[in-house]
Amino acid sequence: CYHKENFYYITMLRDPVSRYLSEWKHVQRGATWKTSLHMCDGRSPTPDELPTCYPGDDWSGVSLREFMDCSYNLANNRQVRMLADLSLVGCYNLTFMNESERNTILLQSAKNNLKNMAFFGLTEFQRKTQFLFERTFNLKFISPFTQFNITRASNVEINEGARQRIEELNFLDMQLYEYAKDLFQQRYHHTKQLEHQRDRQKRREERRLQREHRDHQWPKEDGAAEGTVTEDYNSQVVRW
Repeated sequence: CYHKENFYYITMLRDPVSRYLSEWKHVQRGATWKTSLHMCDGRSPTPDELPTCYPGDDWSGVSLREFMDCSYNLANNRQVRMLADLSLVGCYNLTFMNESERNTILLQSAKNNLKNMAFFGLTEFQRKTQFLFERTFNLKFISPFTQFNITRASNVEINEGARQRIEELNFLDMQLYEYAKDLFQQRYHHTKQLEHQRDRQKRREERRLQREHRDHQWPKEDGAAEGTVTEDYNSQVVRW
């Protein structure tokens, strides 16, 4: 018997500047993505379509300036690229269309895919992310999420010029993240509102049941006239 499974796409987004700095520190320690095939439309990109930023086995010890200066660096706008449908823009073939059109299509595709996901969270809002996840999938985590604001990226001190350069290199990610934050807050407040409505309805139903229970505590005796007291006060007290 074939058992059909339900699969849901979910993702987490991060502030683009923090995410970029975190990836730089990761690469600086020797991380690579050599095993990534970057498959798109059934094939991997050619070396001409996706050149490497370094000649050796890895990019250990790379400075932030060197990291930013490589125009082929996949760290640039990584969140948009990983959420978008690259086949719409010819995958990694940059000659498929002009850059402005390509960027517009990529950003809109990333927004659409994010909106249509069953769930997404934001690392800077851990508690709200947990709340939405639990309500979306009717699951309960054993312990509450913890907001860690001290990360490798947060320990990197950069001047305003470097920050602006990172924002420029990740201008699509910056736009996506603003969109994501707005959509995230809308979903959070909508879910909160629905929960409050259900809680109010539950309380009203409980009060209604309590009233019905009180009304049926002392049923009228057979033959008793409407509005006639059938027992004296003392017997009522004893019964109570």
